Amino acid sequence: MTIIANLDDRTSLLEQDQRFFDALVAADTNSLNELLAEDFILVAVNDGATVTKADLLAVMASGTLRFPAIESHPAEAIVRRIAEVAIVVGRTSMNFTNPDGTTFTTASRYTHVFSYDDVAGWRLVSAQGTQITPASQPSTQ
Repeated sequence: MTIIANLDDRTSLLEQDQRFFDALVAADTNSLNELLAEDFILVAVNDGATVTKADLLAVMASGTLRFPAIESHPAEAIVRRIAEVAIVVGRTSMNFTNPDGTTFTTASRYTHVFSYDDVAGWRLVSAQGTQITPASQPSTQ
């Protein structure tokens, strides 16, 4: 059964979301390691590539992938909880520098999937971004 997350869950999950974005901007691999589940998968917003936790940590540690800025819009986020799984659908404005030195700036809609356990709390299992083009302006919730 899908339900809209209660206020405590919403707050906690949006804090985890922000921790993820903050860790990317700071290239904080220790925080990313704690936040991301071992089987984490990222689907990249710019090219659809799938990236494992190990791969993301490696490129962040090397400095070849940088996120100079990520602006999230938590007031617009849709947060749902289904038992020990939660889904956050939100919107960001971000820019980053690819390993080849090219830069990419985009507005995106993202889906983050979290799982909960009593030891680690909420951990990010999957993240996927979809670029918002001018013809598909974000809706406000």
